[in-house]
Formats: sequence, structure tokens, C-alpha cells
Amino acid sequence: MATAADLAWLIPVLPLVGAAVVGLGLISFSRTVSRLRRPAALLLTSTVGASTVLSLATLREQIVGASPHEQLFDWANAGTFHLQMGYCVDPLTAVMLVVVCSIALLVMIYSHGYMAHDQGYVRFFTYLALFSSSMLGLVVSPNLLEIYVFWELVGMCSYLLVGFWYDRNGAAHAAQKAFVVNRVGDFGLLLGILGLFWATGQLGFQGVATGMEAAVANGVLPHSVAVLLCLLVFMGPMAKSAQFPLHVWLPDAMEGPTPISALIHAATMVAAGVFLVARLEPLYSLFPQVQFTIACIAALTCVLGASIALTQMDLKKGLAYSTVSQLGYMMLAMGCGATTAGLFHLVTHACFKAMLFLGSGSVIHAMEAAVGHEPVLAQDMRLMGGLRRKMPITASTFFIGCLAISGIPPLAGFWSKDEILGQTLATSQVLWGVGWLTAGLTAFYMFRLYFLTFEGDFRGHDGAMQARLLAAAGHGDQDQEHHHEPGPVRESTWSMTLPLVVLAVPSLGIGLLGVPWHSRFTALLDPHEALVLMEEFSWSHFLPLAGASVAIALVGIALATVAYGLGRVELGRAVARRLPGLNAFLANKWYLDAINERLFVQGSRRLARQVLEVDAKVVDGAVNLTGLLALGSGEGLKYLETGRAQFYALIVFGGVVGMVVLFGLQ
Repeated sequence: MATAADLAWLIPVLPLVGAAVVGLGLISFSRTVSRLRRPAALLLTSTVGASTVLSLATLREQIVGASPHEQLFDWANAGTFHLQMGYCVDPLTAVMLVVVCSIALLVMIYSHGYMAHDQGYVRFFTYLALFSSSMLGLVVSPNLLEIYVFWELVGMCSYLLVGFWYDRNGAAHAAQKAFVVNRVGDFGLLLGILGLFWATGQLGFQGVATGMEAAVANGVLPHSVAVLLCLLVFMGPMAKSAQFPLHVWLPDAMEGPTPISALIHAATMVAAGVFLVARLEPLYSLFPQVQFTIACIAALTCVLGASIALTQMDLKKGLAYSTVSQLGYMMLAMGCGATTAGLFHLVTHACFKAMLFLGSGSVIHAMEAAVGHEPVLAQDMRLMGGLRRKMPITASTFFIGCLAISGIPPLAGFWSKDEILGQTLATSQVLWGVGWLTAGLTAFYMFRLYFLTFEGDFRGHDGAMQARLLAAAGHGDQDQEHHHEPGPVRESTWSMTLPLVVLAVPSLGIGLLGVPWHSRFTALLDPHEALVLMEEFSWSHFLPLAGASVAIALVGIALATVAYGLGRVELGRAVARRLPGLNAFLANKWYLDAINERLFVQGSRRLARQVLEVDAKVVDGAVNLTGLLALGSGEGLKYLETGRAQFYALIVFGGVVGMVVLFGLQ
């Protein structure tokens, strides 16, 4: 009888087949298939649901002690060269499959309500299924080459989904930005993979690590070159998982539909980079310099994302920079050698961040009734407030998500974040200090989002504020176009609130699987590490560190409550007035977008114009000169082409006389 591991290849294939069937239908019979909204959505959601069932069965097998399973076949042969493809199942694969499938399934259910009136409803579900299939294929990949194939498919799907509303300039530009920035990282990843294969002749994760260790030990490969290859590979995760300085695409990706924001930020694209670094842990552990570099980049990313989130007024972009910061936590764990802690935070973060993004979508969906479909207005927290009384389910689940991401026990985020901080302290006190400070900033900006959105008085009918926001966004001349009668703000439909309630459950309790004195999550991924952690656990060590992280989180929550919950202090204006430079620095996102605009966008355009001038003046000039010479010589020679034999004989005679005279003079 076939086991779940034997059927694991179906997990990415089922959504792929569904996307292919509906996609081909859209291409061939666009109008007919576009009308079949519910059947198409049901088909695609069912394929993801079937993959979810298989994923749960696969995880159950791994929990009860099944051995890792790998199925390979020769994809290309040339002499002694064998390139193998296939799939592998181990505890890490099983965990990631469940995370990706469950979040994708809930996002698809949510999308039925969120995208109900969108003309591209069927196309959206097709993209969702293809995106899910690509990420699932990446998770089950047994080697670097197959990972790279699905890595690029994930990037392509993100481009399609971020730019789903391609008729909007913002969405089109955001998709292009995501595509270009990820190409930078992916180029480094490709060079790194090719370099590792050149150095080791292997593409498997353990084989590459073993080969690199032997090559460096035998002096075949210089240590510096090995470090360079590892850093080149890390460029891929830098872009996919939004690490500084390749993080700039992620906040702009909010231009896509909100369900996509939840899927990208929780379980698919950004998780791909963390997953790859975890897969390559045997390789990176050989080079402490590489791990320290990863940790430093991650620490900077933590602070960057959290500090910029302090000034955001767009609800989705505030959550986006929160994702950047939390991804920094995950990579910080990877750089400090705490791989299972980083993966545990990936799992807990996927639950509460998906819930937060879907909650923001519920809010935006409701706000559109009051302020219209202009995203500038529907997503701005200055027009929200008082929504808790009108949207109790959304508000309650959002509040749970804020507590979880802030690290308040016993919610999920506390256990995973505290484990990262504890293991970071063993590596560097400075890095621990950065993570600890970021925890306080996280609590502050998340409850700032909550209070501005759900508490106080509703501000959505403030016409003067709407006009100012439209004018600031460059839509000042479109007031009449966007003017409409304000409608009531209501709780979202069941298809949107059900996923919120489902995700609230793991956000509350899944962290208990990773308690440091008996971490069942670590025991699943690395039993040896789990035994070591249990033996080394000490309440005298755990309580001060946990108390410090909870204390800084409570300070952040208290400040947010005083400033935004009670409205006692206009903190934003006070900081802008007393520290205008700092406020401008954060409001302008550390000026990184401006720097990229000047160096790369304008610089590349300037270079292109110069190349165009060279093409016009040098290349075209040489071609034109050649043509002119041919034309001139032809015009001159036509007078010598008379067609008379006597004239030709005279020319020959003159030539002979000239040669005689020339040689006679010599």
C-alpha cells in the first residue's frame, strides 16, 4: 500500500493541473470560462484542498517516525554526468508543505468573498493555484537545480499577482520593481549554484556541503572562493526574503490584491528564502564568516523594517514593513546557527501574519463602502477608527495577531521570538540587543495600527481629509470622479471571516509546540538538538531573557496605548516637531528608494541615452560613411564604364606605361 510520502509528488501536481486546465480554458474560450466563476473557483480550491490533505498525512507520517523518503530519476545524461530530478520528503518538507497548503487554501476561500465582484475572478484563482503549485514544488525539490526552476516560477507568479490590476500604474510599476529586484538576487543565486557545482560536482544539499568541505580541506578550492560562492547563493534568499538592501520590492507589492499580500508575506515567496537557507545549513555551518554576515544583514533588516513601520499610514504597508522586520528575525536565527528556531518563527509568523493581512483586507473591503474604491483612501488609517464596534470578528482576530507578533505569552509569537533571542545572545550581545529593541518597536507599531484602525471615532466621512489625501497622492483633480454617497461599514461575509477565525487558533496556541523545556517542533526537525536543548534548559536563564523581551513589548504597547489608544499625546507630531530629521528619514524609508531611483533607474536611463548616442553617431555614422563611399566611388567609376573596347584598351595601355615608368624610376 502506498504511503503518503509515495504520493507526495501529487501535492504540487494537483494545483498545477487545475491551473493548467482553467488557464488553457481562459486562453481558448475566454468569455465562456470567465463566466464559470464558481465552478472554476471550486475546482482550483479543491485541488489545493486535496494537496492539503496529502500534506497533513505526510506530516503525520513524519511525526510518528517515518524515515525520509526520496524518489529520483535521471533527467539528463552525458557520459559520466547524471542530472537527477524528483522529490524528497523529510520533516522540514512536511512542515513546509502543511504551512503552504493550509495558508493557500484559506486564502482561496477568503478570495471568494474579496474578489467576488472583480472581472478577473477566474484569472485570479488560476494564478493562485499556479503560485501555490510553484512554492510546493520548491519545497519538495531534492537539489539546488530543481529548487532554482521552481524559484523562478515563484518569481513569475508573484509578478503576475502583484501586477494583477495591470491597468493601474501603481500595480504595473510594483510588479516591474519586484521582478527586477528579484532578478538581481536570482542572478547571484544562479552564479552561486554553478560555482558550487563546478567546485564539488554535486547539486544535492548534503553533497554540496560534503564536497565543499573536502575541496577546502584539500586545498583544491581557496577558502575565500568558497565564502564568495556561499554569499552568491545567499543573494537569492536576500531578494526573495526581503533582506537589506534587496527588500525594497516587498512594500510596493501591496499594490496587488490583499489575498496575495497574505499569501506572499506569510507562506510562499518570502518563506522561500528562509527555507533555502535552512536547507543549506550544512554548507553555511562550515563557514562562520558567512553565518556572521547573514546575521548582520538580518539584524539591520530587523531595525530597518520596524523603524519604517513607525511612520506608515497605509494599513497594508505598515504590515508589509512588519514582514520585512520579522523576516530579519528569521534570518538572524539562521545566521546564529539556530535554524530550527528560525523555522519555528516562520511557522508561527505564517499563521498570525496571514491573519493580519486578511484582516486588513476585510477592513479595506468595508472601507470601500464609505470612501470609495480609491486605495489611497480605503487603506489610509487616518480615515479609519471605531471599526471594532462595526466589525467585531475582524477586530478581535486582528487584536490576537497584534498580541502574537508583539511576543506576549502564551501566544505563538512569544515562544518563537524568545527562542531566537535566547540563541542569539549566545552568539553576540550586540545582535541580541538589536533583536530586543526591535521587539519593543514591533509592539509599538502594531498597536499603533490597531488603535488607529479599530478604536476611537470613525473618520471615514471626513471630506476635508479625503481631499487632502487625494491631493497628496496627485489625485486632486479627480475629486468629482471619486465622489460618491458614503455607505455603511459592515462586517465582511463568512468566506472572509471564517479564515480569520481559523487562523486565530494556531496564532493562540501553536507556540506551545516549541516551549524550550520540551520543544516538539525541534524534536521533529532535529531530535539531537532537542535533547541538547532539554539538557541545557535552565529556568534561571530562561526567565530573565523572557522577562526582558516581554517587558520591552509591554513598554511598546503602553506607549501606543497612551499615544493612540487614549489620545493623550500626539506622538507623531511631537516627534516630527522635535526631531524633524529623524522623522523625515523614517518617512522617506531611509531614502533607499530615492537612492535606487537616482543610482539605478536614472543611472541606467542615462547610460541608455549615452549608448543610444554612440549607436546613432558612431555605429550609424560608420554605416552611413560606408554607404557614402560606395555611392561616391560608384558615381566616379560610372564615367569609366563606356562600353567601348578602344577606351578599355587605352586604359590598359596607360596602366602598362605607368608601371614601366614606376619600375624604371626604382
